[in-house]
Amino acid sequence: MTDVVIRPLVAGEESLFDSMPDPLPQLRQVGYAEGIAGGGYRPENTWVALRAGRVVGRAAWLLPPGAAGAPWLERFDLDAEPEVGAALLRAAHQALGGPGAYYAALPPHWRDRPEVLAVVEAPMAAARLAGLAERGERLRYSWTGTPPPAPSGRYTFRPAGGAAEIRALVARIAEPDLLTGAEIARAVAGVDTATDPLAWWTGPLCRWRVALDAGEPIGLAGTAGDACYPSSSISACSTGRPGVNSWPRRSGRCSAAVPWR
Repeated sequence: MTDVVIRPLVAGEESLFDSMPDPLPQLRQVGYAEGIAGGGYRPENTWVALRAGRVVGRAAWLLPPGAAGAPWLERFDLDAEPEVGAALLRAAHQALGGPGAYYAALPPHWRDRPEVLAVVEAPMAAARLAGLAERGERLRYSWTGTPPPAPSGRYTFRPAGGAAEIRALVARIAEPDLLTGAEIARAVAGVDTATDPLAWWTGPLCRWRVALDAGEPIGLAGTAGDACYPSSSISACSTGRPGVNSWPRRSGRCSAAVPWR
């Protein structure tokens, strides 16, 4: 470790972050230069580990301009032993006021792909050494152009009747299943999407769908749109009726996000 220098970036060093090759180029992520230009990434919230002048670890915390909460770890890449990555995270956590949320984006079927495991095992081990713990795994689905599966006929679906119905159905749900964006909505706008989803997902109400079982509403879903990722969705599931977990979510491809804290 004595040969490793760990420090934050300074203004004008954006190219240093990008000098490390992207280990998972197939993932859809905000580019660092794009994030700097938009104000979400900042040099003081970006840390690197250097060995002989080469970037072997990098971590960037993201917070959009005007956001209400604390930055979250958006990018963490490591081309060194886990101890180096852990030291990088610990130094940054100390400077940033403690560890925050980290969402490790991973490609589809990552556990079954040795070439992906070879990339992600070191940063995951580093995160554990730095005191972060896995809190679960969230799948993000997207259509690949194939026809959707035929409905089983057990449930029917209709457009939501408007904002009042959406809020009334959400209020009936004890623990909504929010597939994506809840943490970002809280950090950026201070919005609790479990109780007031329309304060964050501000797209057309006609995109919301109500699931019915024998005419009784049992579920509610709406697209996230550009509030998170254009292809993401949220689902708020039902009021205790059996079969709620059968809400159709299948598609041709999925990627994973592993939340750490």
